[in-house]
Amino acid sequence: MKRIAILGSTGSIGTQTLNVIRRHRDLFAVEVLCAGSNADLLIQQALEFDPNAVAIADESKYNQVQEALSSHDIKVFAGMDSIVDLMEMDTIDMVLAAIVGFAGLRPTLRAIEHHKAIALANKETMVVAGKIVTEAASRNHAPILSVDSYHPAISPPRL
Repeated sequence: MKRIAILGSTGSIGTQTLNVIRRHRDLFAVEVLCAGSNADLLIQQALEFDPNAVAIADESKYNQVQEALSSHDIKVFAGMDSIVDLMEMDTIDMVLAAIVGFAGLRPTLRAIEHHKAIALANKETMVVAGKIVTEAASRNHAPILSVDSYHPAISPPRL
C-alpha cells in the first residue's frame, strides 16, 4: 500500500486524486493532506480519509481546522513551514505536488531530500527550478512522475 501526501488537496488535481484513492483504498492510504485556505473542504477530506496529519497554509484558519478535528486522531498544523516540515515524515511513500505556483517548490524539494517519490502536478516548480529539482531528485534517488501534460513540453529533449 502506498501512503500518499497531497500538497494542494482541496484544488482540482488534489480532489481528483482523492477520487482515485476513494476507489482504490486497497492500494493507497492518505497520510497527509495540505491545503491553502479552504478549511471547510480540508476538514471534510480529513474526516473521510483519516490522515495522520493535515496542514493549512493560511494560519488564520488553524483554529477552525483544529476544533473540527479535535475529537479525531489527526494532527493539525498551519503555515508553509509546517507543510515543508511534514514532508520529512517517514510514513510518506509518495507526494502529490499540486500546490499552485511557486509555493509548491519548497515542500517538493524537502520531499525529494527525504527520498519521496514525487507525482508532480505543479509546472511552476519545473519552470522556476527545473534543474535544481531534477538534480536533487537524481542525487536522492527520488523519482519524479509527471501528472500534468505541461511537463514533457518544458523538459529539454534527450538526444
